[in-house]
Amino acid sequence: MANKLEITLKRSLIGRPEDQRVTVKTLGLRKVNHTVVQEDNPAIRGMVNKVSHLLSVKEINQ
Repeated sequence: MANKLEITLKRSLIGRPEDQRVTVKTLGLRKVNHTVVQEDNPAIRGMVNKVSHLLSVKEINQ
């Protein structure tokens, strides 16, 4: 299992339900093509799975 996840917002939040907007904001993403690095844990994985159609995710081994 990777230590960290590099998460990038690839699609706009315009027209998306409020729960998806909140999930993306909780991940720390603000704009399209904004990238954050998060710890790889079940909570983050669950959020990523919920909005996976909006994101690009890359595992980083450290």
